[in-house]
Amino acid sequence: MTFSHYIEDVVQVIEGIGVAILVIGGVWVLARSAVLYVFRRERTGLYNECRRHLGRVLLLGLEVLIIADIIRTVIVNQSPSSVAVLATIVIVRILLSFSLDVEIYGQWPWQQAGKKSGGKSTG
Repeated sequence: MTFSHYIEDVVQVIEGIGVAILVIGGVWVLARSAVLYVFRRERTGLYNECRRHLGRVLLLGLEVLIIADIIRTVIVNQSPSSVAVLATIVIVRILLSFSLDVEIYGQWPWQQAGKKSGGKSTG
């Protein structure tokens, strides 16, 4: 077994972890939301809470899948076309991440950082 084969196996494990995060996390959030819907008296905000948690699961799963793509491109498949595909995937992931952050928190990520550090946010 060569080094490339070993790394490809590692990449497949990382991809499996990313998919597991998406599937298990999504099912967990939906099940939790269903339980809260049934047993909570006050249901306002439950939909937004569910969306926020699903968005977080999606972001985490995408991060793990990107790690696998980076490892595969840098170590296993170093062709110009694979680098171009990786660059496209990273750009799409960044756009998804920004849009999910706006959906989850209702503001841009750099505005959140200003609030967390106690500084004034601009924009």
